[in-house]
Amino acid sequence: MGLASTLRAYPTLLRIGLAQMIAYRAEFLIWILTTNMPLVMMGLWTGVAADGLVGRFNQRDFIAYYLAVLAIRILTNNWLVWELTMEIRQGALAARLLRPIHPLVAYSAMHLSALPIRALVITPIVGVLIWSSGDLLTAGDPAMLAVFVSSIAGAWLILFLTMLIIGTLALYIDSAMSVFDLWLAIHFVLSGYLVPLELLPSWVEPIAMALPFRYTLAFPVEILIGKMSLEVGLSHLATQWMFVLGLGVSASLLWRAGMRRFVAFGG
Repeated sequence: MGLASTLRAYPTLLRIGLAQMIAYRAEFLIWILTTNMPLVMMGLWTGVAADGLVGRFNQRDFIAYYLAVLAIRILTNNWLVWELTMEIRQGALAARLLRPIHPLVAYSAMHLSALPIRALVITPIVGVLIWSSGDLLTAGDPAMLAVFVSSIAGAWLILFLTMLIIGTLALYIDSAMSVFDLWLAIHFVLSGYLVPLELLPSWVEPIAMALPFRYTLAFPVEILIGKMSLEVGLSHLATQWMFVLGLGVSASLLWRAGMRRFVAFGG
């Protein structure tokens, strides 16, 4: 199917994906309810900050940080790695390859269609964030808002492409989910999910700057809660989108090689 036909079909794919999300709303809500670690960490760090500043963070800063972490993680996270590895193992990917729509186009539509439901879910979190820390937020500045929105798009793409790469590894190895488990463990630390990166040991910072993890979470969070200037934000935004480009090229090459392998073995 050509580009024009794909673009015409994409709204239909989004509607189908949204219908599927609504049909499986119970599983989605269970996932939301289990995503509570930022709230646990917020309680821990606000207790620590009761006696004074921790780095640049006071109690209100920690509340704003972890509420933003929770909202942005719910909005940008995806489950492609589970779906792709399952379809490869069960042979369902072969059926997708027979359809006129490229599988990656269908996967992207499925996950993008979940964004309205995710946005609805995080509305109360955002409301509490504005009520408790509204004066800290930079969303009122048009330039910072543009950087923030761009960083959310970049974070979503980095996560989607990373899940695509790890999921595609199931075409080569039996333990692709083990790779994901390792990635997830590193992500929890270097993305700022558990602890703000600036509170980690100083030797961690250059490692975090050289890897894409921080650009999936810490970067948009720091932009939103006023912990990063516009100049620094623009620099990090350029780096984030370089990661998007690099991961996009890597995912494309790995997918094409994997498809040749898949077809050669009778997929």
